[in-house]
Amino acid sequence: MAVVKSRGAFNVHREVLDEQRLEEASQSTLLSFHCVSRCSVPRLKQTVVGCLPVLYWLPRYSIWEYGMPDLISGISVGIMHLPQGMAYALLASVPPVFGLYTSFYPPLVYFFFGSSRHISIGTFTVLSIMVGSVTERLAPDSNFFIINGTNVTDVVDISTRDLYRVQVAAATTVLGGLIQLVLGMVQFGFVGTYLSEPLVRAYTTAASAHAVVAQLKYIFGLSPARFSGPLSMIYTLVEVCSLLPKTHLPTLTVSSVSIIVLIAAKEINAAFGKKLPVPIPVELLTIVVGTLISYYITLHSSYNISVVGEIPSGLTMPSIPDRKIFGDVIKDAFALAVVGYAISISLGKTFALKHGYRVDTNQELVALGLSNMVGGFFQCFSVCSSMSRSLVQDSTGGKTQMAGVSAAVIVLVTVLKLGPLFQQLPKAVLSAIVCVNLKGMFKQYYDVIMLWRTNRVDLVIWLVTYVSTLLFNLDMGLGASIAFALLTIVLRTQHPQYSILGQVPGTELYMDLETHKEVRGIPGITIFRSSATVYFANAELYLEALEKMSGLDITKMIQYQRRQEAKQKRREKRAERRARRAAKRQVMMSKVHTTGKHVTLYNFPRSADGQSSWVYLKDPDMATLGSASEVSLGSLGKWTWDIHSIILDLSPTNFIDTVAIKTMKNIFHDFGEINIDVYIAGCQALVVEQLDRGGFFSESITKKHLFATVHDAVLHCLHHRGASSSLHDHECTLTLLTSNNIVGVNMWNSI
Repeated sequence: MAVVKSRGAFNVHREVLDEQRLEEASQSTLLSFHCVSRCSVPRLKQTVVGCLPVLYWLPRYSIWEYGMPDLISGISVGIMHLPQGMAYALLASVPPVFGLYTSFYPPLVYFFFGSSRHISIGTFTVLSIMVGSVTERLAPDSNFFIINGTNVTDVVDISTRDLYRVQVAAATTVLGGLIQLVLGMVQFGFVGTYLSEPLVRAYTTAASAHAVVAQLKYIFGLSPARFSGPLSMIYTLVEVCSLLPKTHLPTLTVSSVSIIVLIAAKEINAAFGKKLPVPIPVELLTIVVGTLISYYITLHSSYNISVVGEIPSGLTMPSIPDRKIFGDVIKDAFALAVVGYAISISLGKTFALKHGYRVDTNQELVALGLSNMVGGFFQCFSVCSSMSRSLVQDSTGGKTQMAGVSAAVIVLVTVLKLGPLFQQLPKAVLSAIVCVNLKGMFKQYYDVIMLWRTNRVDLVIWLVTYVSTLLFNLDMGLGASIAFALLTIVLRTQHPQYSILGQVPGTELYMDLETHKEVRGIPGITIFRSSATVYFANAELYLEALEKMSGLDITKMIQYQRRQEAKQKRREKRAERRARRAAKRQVMMSKVHTTGKHVTLYNFPRSADGQSSWVYLKDPDMATLGSASEVSLGSLGKWTWDIHSIILDLSPTNFIDTVAIKTMKNIFHDFGEINIDVYIAGCQALVVEQLDRGGFFSESITKKHLFATVHDAVLHCLHHRGASSSLHDHECTLTLLTSNNIVGVNMWNSI
């Protein structure tokens, strides 16, 4: 027993080390193909292992430890692949057999290139309905009416229509896979981060509504007109409602019974799931029973119930899709690539966190891209990970992607030998499976209540995504949702939270004065901080907030000072002109006395001794204003202030642009006009470099104005402008201005 435990511990330790090596290999995999010839043999081996993760874990695969759990898990997932593959093929508007192909080829490709051990690759509801919207838009029934001589009948050539729809689906899948592959090779795995969780959940919820509306015609046995473009779901729903009096009752009966049986069986599975070794294959049993009943009662011929029809046995040969279709589906392919990747990587990270390993985002893009590209050549439609199958694969003990291979074998046997047995399966049963499987997505409507309580901005994103996806279809809805989510980021950074900081007594911490009662302000110093990066969208608002919170309307103060300076200059000029005129008159008076000529003089005021004198009466304002250089540091006109220094805490700032740099220079200059010193604290090295490149530093603004921390800046301000009274008044820790402090505050001078 001890030997078994030690061997298990050794295997766990070995897995951790191997994970670290694989992660290092993955970082340099995709961009190093151009330098393979210059790489050493170990480097080349590391690159190859990063490209093919299967080479990392397969040689170390333990059949005794992982073989049986992977086999049981693979059989369980394979049984789920069969009904879901055929059902989701209806969503994609292609024959059901192509859903089985989609459940076979892509998982095999992902086995070699995927980095997640627990996700199940194959058909998924959202991607299937997205593909279906493309196939029905480019291949509507109206394009395939049978022509009888010169007359166009109302009969649709189903075989020709389905063949072209398969080509459209394959072309979309190949192009979407190519987009994923390119994004992965250029290290663009972070693109999935732009799809936030509220956005993805709202998008999948709206997509589930599209899926239900698309299945109504099979559930009620109707033939509504097809619509595409914006508001197509609304038009389809109105059309179905108008046709409800023509409901085919036998089809509705089959649908209703199937839905009731599936819901009841799934509830039993959920209630007794912990006591069962494997979940009951409810969907497979429903398909088998439905097929048997349809075959023996002849539902198709006797009651005109639509069935799956011919399912060819065997595999198809690979073929290149029609390249003419690529131009019509590029927008849809990009949407499929982004949505499929976002769903897969979020699910993969969830299982990786649970089991203690890491998923390489770029390698996942490559793996999904190759899975879709190869699958598209075999007439498959777009794939990603499925939550229901992945949960089953994990809960039944699956350890690696060998479970995916086992599931693919189950699908292969069905395609080769058992496919024709399902020809009498009613399509209403498959539609019932689709609707019941959407139960989990319908629960996401509770997100509205949760987000209302926690985050209103995320709630708005959820609602906008949901409504736009319902109204504008899946492709346009996704674009509108991403644009709106990015807009909320811009708006939140444009209107961040501004605060004045004070010191926590006895510490070097500085917190918001409004939200922390124990925090005390530093007399004579204003410490200003914005919760967001300062850039072109909020630079002007940053200055306005600084003026408002510091109590100094610097813009109006500077304008007032400029006007007073201009008035002072005009007064000085008037005084100078009056002095010159007085001097001239004095000269004229002296000439009169010397020549004795009679001259008419103005009645000048006389002094006590009877002599004329000149008196210059100053403007009343002159006595109070003085010259521009004599303006008080603490007052200017109607404004007074009691601060001598402003510290700008830029620790939240991770970049700065030219507009923000210009704003910072204006702050230094304008507050310097009224003799207030400005300093910057908490600047990251990258921001300092950007300030330097942007021409921020000059003779008046040097790196002596930069400080590593707010505390260093406060120490400098108090030392520079007289700190003793402030320190004693607030009993803070700033009483010791050691040489180490002074050296620390000037740390940027050497940069």
